[in-house]
Amino acid sequence: MIERLAILSVHTSPLLSLGDKKAGGMNLYIRELSREFAMRGIAVDIFTRRASANTPEVEAIPGTNGLARVISVNAGPVGPLDPSEVYPHLSQFTAGIVSFAMRQNLRYALIYSHYWLSGWVANKLKCTWGVPFVQMFHTLGQMKNRIVPGQVSLTGLSANLPDERITTEAQIVTWADRIVAATPAESAQLRWLYRTDRRKIAVIPPGVDTSRFYPRPKSQAKAALGIPDDVNMLLFVGRIEPLKGVETILRSLDELRGQRPDVFKKTRFVVIGGDPEDPTNSELSRLRSLTQRLGLSEAVQFSGAKDHHQLPLYYSAAVAAVVPSDYESFGLVALEAMACGTPVIASQVGGLAYLVRDGETGFLVPVREPDALAKSITALADDPALSERMGHSAAELAQGYAWPSIADQLLTLFAEVSGKIPAPARMS
Repeated sequence: MIERLAILSVHTSPLLSLGDKKAGGMNLYIRELSREFAMRGIAVDIFTRRASANTPEVEAIPGTNGLARVISVNAGPVGPLDPSEVYPHLSQFTAGIVSFAMRQNLRYALIYSHYWLSGWVANKLKCTWGVPFVQMFHTLGQMKNRIVPGQVSLTGLSANLPDERITTEAQIVTWADRIVAATPAESAQLRWLYRTDRRKIAVIPPGVDTSRFYPRPKSQAKAALGIPDDVNMLLFVGRIEPLKGVETILRSLDELRGQRPDVFKKTRFVVIGGDPEDPTNSELSRLRSLTQRLGLSEAVQFSGAKDHHQLPLYYSAAVAAVVPSDYESFGLVALEAMACGTPVIASQVGGLAYLVRDGETGFLVPVREPDALAKSITALADDPALSERMGHSAAELAQGYAWPSIADQLLTLFAEVSGKIPAPARMS
């Protein structure tokens, strides 16, 4: 039986709020999966880099009775760093993990690593501990370079991704015992761009907590948020960075105002993510300036990052969740919105094209085309019955992604890799 797992998330902590500058779908995935494993009696230690002097070494993930813990490891200067700035300190990070495990007399059955930085560390730990590791990339450097050249920094635009990321990703696909791809599209990208052995790849999507994300009456959700019942709320949730395409939503509202002023008048766009008081987030500053230049200030609300437990209310109040990204390997925000019975308008890229069923659970639109996005918004605003049907279909589809099912698939994979018998079922 698998009793203890090591999960690596080097550059970002799963305890951060969704929409924080360094927090996105990967953070959510690790946190929620660890909760599900803890429900089965599996101990999980998540290792991440210490980003604040005030962060304790060990923190329990809420709701896990201490079975799932986040261990902060010193690696380089304390404070926020971009992934490329973390890279030179990976040996120190690895040594910190080995030291912690020795002090605690811990042995891990398997390592589950996330993102390219963690894959480098996982390979070193594999050699030290003699245990296998499974890798999930979440985003691929080669794809970002092809789709959004230059849009890779959390603080703004930069040149193509550094060579060490591309080189390291190519090495990780040979080092890892297995690789988890979120969708068949990502599996194809791994084979095409990195020449990955198809026998190593297991397609297992992220999951959603259907006991928290489920349909709620829209009018009640709006009332709880102070939104008039006749207002059509559009919602964006995520990190504020160029790749996420928030500008496209702003420009679609500008289009909507010209094409359908009646619909525009009843539309409000809420942005959840970032810190409105943070002057260092250049993309957020740029978007707020654009909002003012376009004369959209009364229609757009920048609400900052929110705790995960607050999001179901926002999803349920929205006529649509908008995910206009240039690239997404999956799209957890889209899945959460669907689980709440909310249609999704998403870019027809990567995992979004796989997750959202065009015309059934929402709309897929071309990347960076505000006019197409405005037309989708209008379609939902003009036809409440269509919106209701799409929301119902979305909620049904999301049931297939419930965390217990996803965890079962992962534990079967882990048992195969580690040579252990499968872990027990979820405790009630």
